[in-house]
Amino acid sequence: MDSRFFIRLLIADDHPPMREGLSALLEKEKDFQVVGLAKNGVEAIAQFREYQPDVLLMDLRMPEMEGVDVVNSLRSEFPNARIIIFTTYDGDEDIYRALRAGAYGYLLKDAPCQELFTAIRKVHLGEKYVMSSVAQKLTQRFSEAELTERELEVLLLMVQGKNNRKISEQLCIVEGTVKFHVRNILEKLGASDRTHAVTIALKRGLARL
Repeated sequence: MDSRFFIRLLIADDHPPMREGLSALLEKEKDFQVVGLAKNGVEAIAQFREYQPDVLLMDLRMPEMEGVDVVNSLRSEFPNARIIIFTTYDGDEDIYRALRAGAYGYLLKDAPCQELFTAIRKVHLGEKYVMSSVAQKLTQRFSEAELTERELEVLLLMVQGKNNRKISEQLCIVEGTVKFHVRNILEKLGASDRTHAVTIALKRGLARL
């Protein structure tokens, strides 16, 4: 096939078997050409600059630099960069942040091969592609009350196991204010207690251990 008709792909994933297996799978398609393999976020940016791929297929969580940060960086430098997040993480906050940063697509790694191929071809044409189960999570994200910046700060410290006194000391606010934020967090997350709130936060991608 004439090289002008290839969709040139860059794959970024920190697991060698995934990188190599995905490359072999994609190369079987007549219109796909894998031009680079990156093992972390920093390499993904460097190789994107070098190869100028048509589509970057990238994991969300990687060493050196997170996927969302890579999307932000590349979209600021290359406004038309076509990026698909291809990951196991399906927390609604992960999805929201990636798409808000400028990713064109979001697929989970258990997606059928044909769906992945379709997503790549659509994104190459400038269309957005979000698999249906991911779209449902995103819809749920928009229907729920959003935490304020301060509530997120308190929640992250709760995930670290800090009690109200420790949180008040770290954020330089009185303990009564911390209790007020914790009540709001439990209500907005639909959590029965602090432990439940932490579990929900980790599941949704609002925080990480």
